[in-house]
Amino acid sequence: MTDLIKFINDILWGSVLIYLLLGTGIYFTLRTRFIQIRCFRHIFSVLKSSTKSDGAGISSFQALCTSLAARVGTGNLTGVAIALTAGGPGAIFWMWLVAFIGMATSFIENTLAQLYKTKDDHGNYRGGPAFYMEKGLGMRWMGVLFSIFLIVSFGMVFNAVQANAIAQASNVAFNFDPMYVGITLVILSGAVIFGGLRSVASVAGKIIPLIAGAYLLLAVWIIGQNIEHIPAILALIFKSAFGIQEAAAGTLSYTISQAMTQGVQRGLFSNEAGMGSAPNAAASATPYPPHPASQGYVQMLGVFVDTIVICTATAMIILASGALDQSTTDISGIELTQRALTLAIGSWGAPFVAIAIFFFAFTSIIANYAYAESNLIFLKRNHPVVLLLFRCIALGMVMFGSMAELSVVWKMADIAMALMAITNLTAILLLSGIALKLAEDYNHQRFIGKIPTFNIRRYPELESQLEPGIWEPDKPR
Repeated sequence: MTDLIKFINDILWGSVLIYLLLGTGIYFTLRTRFIQIRCFRHIFSVLKSSTKSDGAGISSFQALCTSLAARVGTGNLTGVAIALTAGGPGAIFWMWLVAFIGMATSFIENTLAQLYKTKDDHGNYRGGPAFYMEKGLGMRWMGVLFSIFLIVSFGMVFNAVQANAIAQASNVAFNFDPMYVGITLVILSGAVIFGGLRSVASVAGKIIPLIAGAYLLLAVWIIGQNIEHIPAILALIFKSAFGIQEAAAGTLSYTISQAMTQGVQRGLFSNEAGMGSAPNAAASATPYPPHPASQGYVQMLGVFVDTIVICTATAMIILASGALDQSTTDISGIELTQRALTLAIGSWGAPFVAIAIFFFAFTSIIANYAYAESNLIFLKRNHPVVLLLFRCIALGMVMFGSMAELSVVWKMADIAMALMAITNLTAILLLSGIALKLAEDYNHQRFIGKIPTFNIRRYPELESQLEPGIWEPDKPR
């Protein structure tokens, strides 16, 4: 079974997804005229009013925190460590590149999710790739396929990955039994996910800024203590990415292909740009300015914070500590990050990582479930009994992940992620013309000094595709 999973994973990542992901990101970067650079400052202008919402949606800030809750997790601590041990320091460069071009991809997919959002039976905004596949492309079958991939990956496999990281880190730091860690996670996760999306958004909005801020402060302190080594570390990353200098970890050496594959895989798993996950949170927001593109800008920041900021912090901690220069054949994943922090700050490094990964991964578990629930609604399987059964299955995967083998869990996650991304990237490429028109409309209104407001009457070709009442031009904001 393990060999079959590895075979499928190698085909998807070795020939299909890596080129589709990079090609799509480059295409959107060029078509938007490097929107991630031109409009980077504007993101923070939008954030100033991001706490506004109405009775149908959560605020843009809560949507950002929910998407960050799903993004910021094992990919930032475990994933970076895996990329370094399996691909060498050069993998970090490819993580940066994926994040940079992924910001443009994120803008497109989240703008489309806002445009094609709908309301559920309780009057709350719902949406995401499945919805714009059905409404924008007229391909419900494609939306059904995507929903199944997302439910399996985020509702099940990815939650097992997050729980696996928590259990490993707790065992290394405190010698906790993985079974009891799993039971605790099931209880805590269940208490939140049974409260629905608003409960998830509320918890994420409180936890993510605090724990991410604490982790970054520690990383800045460690980098400051090793500031004289930073130029050499950056040079090593760039040289290793292009094979200019052989990157070594103990007695291991890496090829350009290994660095690229690991960097792209772990970068996508961490920031999720193009995968189609964050749009599920973006569609639930009441944006301000009241225009679909405003949520595209907000979600671009999520990619930047996740990879360029937090993943880089983890990489610098590991490389500056010298942990990668030691033999790594006996350690993998989160244990390398814990060893690096122990070398950098002493014996409390491992417990700190265990606590950080607990909060990062815990918020990922509850956000992942919220994504899955939105897609159950798309499939019309949101009957109370069905929801109860699915919540039990999702919590069962948390328990499974706490006690499973790391390599098997990560390979399963890679396959699920690849299938989701291929489906979503195909859809947003087909719908990109609409998203680009919305971006032009938004920026034109900014240019003439107006608060960008979406008026469906300017797009008669879209009126039949959108749910009535969502984007009425005279709707009070």
